Amino acid sequence: MRGDNQSCFWDTPKDFILLGISDRPWLELPVFVVLLVSYILAVLGNISIILVSQLDPQLHSPMYIFLSHLSFLDLCYTTTTVPQMLFNMGSSHKTISYGGCTVQYAIFHWLGCTECIVLAAMALDRYVAICEPLRYAIIMHRPLCQQLVATAWLSGFGNSLVQVVLTVQLPFCGRQVLNNFFCEVPAMIKLSCADTTANDATLAVLVAFFVLVPLALILLSYGFIARAVMKIQSSRGRRKAFGTCSSHLLVVSLFYLPAIYMYLQPPSSYSQEQGKFISLFYSIITPTFNPFIYTLRNKDVKGALRRLLARTGRLCRR
Repeated sequence: MRGDNQSCFWDTPKDFILLGISDRPWLELPVFVVLLVSYILAVLGNISIILVSQLDPQLHSPMYIFLSHLSFLDLCYTTTTVPQMLFNMGSSHKTISYGGCTVQYAIFHWLGCTECIVLAAMALDRYVAICEPLRYAIIMHRPLCQQLVATAWLSGFGNSLVQVVLTVQLPFCGRQVLNNFFCEVPAMIKLSCADTTANDATLAVLVAFFVLVPLALILLSYGFIARAVMKIQSSRGRRKAFGTCSSHLLVVSLFYLPAIYMYLQPPSSYSQEQGKFISLFYSIITPTFNPFIYTLRNKDVKGALRRLLARTGRLCRR
C-alpha cells in the first residue's frame, strides 16, 4: 500500500492539458485571430528593429545595441509560447508533453529575467547620455555594452536553471490540467500536490532580486535624469531630453507592471484565472507593442527604416 502511495505521489504525467479559454469556447476564435495577428506583427516588428540596428551605420551606438537585444528577446519570447497557443486553440487536443512544458517554462523565465536586466542597462545608457554627455563615449564603450548584455543573458540562465531544478522535482499526483495558456513556474507550483513552501520562497527571492533590483536601478536612473533635465534652461532642450527617454519608460511600464502583479503577490492570493490573462498580456501584447513604440517615437529608427526600405526597393528594381 505504501509503495502504491509513493508511486502515485511521484508519478510524472506524460502530458499536461492547457485549459486556456476552452471553458469559454465562444472566445476561442476572436482570441485566436488576435494572437495570430499580434504574433505576425511582433515577428515583423522585432525583426525590422534587429535588421536596421545591425545594417544601418547610424544605429551602432550603445542604445541600439541594447535595443536589438531587446527585440531579439521579444522575438524569442513570443515564439516560445504563441505557436503552441495557436495550435491548441485550433485543435481539440489542448495538450503539451511534460518535456515540452519544462522546456517552455525554462526558456520563458530565462528570457524574462534577461529582459529585466537589459531594460536596466538601457536606463543606465540614458542616464549617462543625459547626465554625463561629454563622457558618454568614454563610459558607454562597446566592450562595456557587450559585458552588460552577456551578464543579462547569463543571469537569466542562472535564474531559469534554479527554477527548473526545483520545479521538475514537484509531484503532481496525477493532476494534469493547467489553468493557463502555456507553462510557467507559478502555475506548475499551484498544480503540485506537495508542500511547495521552498519553491514559493525561492521564487519570491529570485523575483525580488531579478525584478525589483533592476526596477530600483531604473527608477534611480530616471530620478537623476529628471533632476538633470529640470536644470536645462530651454524648453526645447527639456522636451528633447524627455523624448529620448519616453519610449524606454513606456516599454518598462508595459513589462514591469504585469510582472510585478503576477510574481510579487503572496502564493495564497494567486488567482490562476487572473494570472493566465496577465500572462497572455506580457507574453504577446508587450512584445508586439515594443517595436512600434520605438519606431513611432524615434526619428533615428524611422529614418533607418526608410533607408533600409529604399535600399531594398533599389535592389528589387535591378
